[in-house]
Amino acid sequence: MTARTETTRFAPSPSGHLHLGHAFSGLFSELAARQSGGRFLLRIEDIDTTRCRPLFTQEMIEDLTWLGLRWDAPPLAQSTRNEAYRQALDRLSGMGLLYPCFCTRADIKAEIESAAAAPHGPDGPLYPGLCRRLSPGEREDREAANIPYALRLDVQKARNLAGPLSWQDRGKGEMIAQPEIFGDVVLARKDIGTSYHLAVTLDDAFQKITLVTRGEDLFQATHVHRLLQALLELPVPQWHHHGLIEDEQGQRLAKRHGALALRQLRLQGKSAQEVRAMAGWED
Repeated sequence: MTARTETTRFAPSPSGHLHLGHAFSGLFSELAARQSGGRFLLRIEDIDTTRCRPLFTQEMIEDLTWLGLRWDAPPLAQSTRNEAYRQALDRLSGMGLLYPCFCTRADIKAEIESAAAAPHGPDGPLYPGLCRRLSPGEREDREAANIPYALRLDVQKARNLAGPLSWQDRGKGEMIAQPEIFGDVVLARKDIGTSYHLAVTLDDAFQKITLVTRGEDLFQATHVHRLLQALLELPVPQWHHHGLIEDEQGQRLAKRHGALALRQLRLQGKSAQEVRAMAGWED
């Protein structure tokens, strides 16, 4: 059998400086492409305009280049893809799968606290469906009053339409998709025109990614992504969720760990080879 040629991507968000966990993830993704004779791509996930900064993008590319990563096409910025996200939302809306959610965080918290046993998902308590139960007239009145809203996916309706779904994970084998564990996920907000779930699904298809490599903290999100692929008739890649680098307290690294930022390690005089080793990477 001919070996599969993979197209992979590394997709960090420029909301702070990259750390050792990012180094490992980027190196992992590039190696998967190189070993198959495929392509390695870089994507800048800058949809969150409240946190992402152009300076972080510039410094991120500098750090990755210094680390030794080489991508095979110019980086793709999600901020250039807003029209594609809007078209996908329009399509899902035309299928009757989206509804406006006018709830504030306080509204949702109060409803959950009043419930005897609120169901939980990977991100905490599930949205209790307050706005899903609004009549068309109530929705129109609230929109006319210019009450801010998010767009949520009616997951049960979408699930019924898509039917049974599965995906192939390189570490865990065939997985049965269960997107309902997240409840009715938000796909767009007033201040941010798309969500991580929608943007990453569309962009993986746009960049023709065949193998999605990312940390195991994002494993559960694949349930939602597989559903969106089915609804939007997108190609289905394989996935490989790798382990995470932890700090001395056993907590996974985050951008708040400034001492372990690649940029800080560079300023301390560490070589790229030393930093790769610190990230647990064996050349």
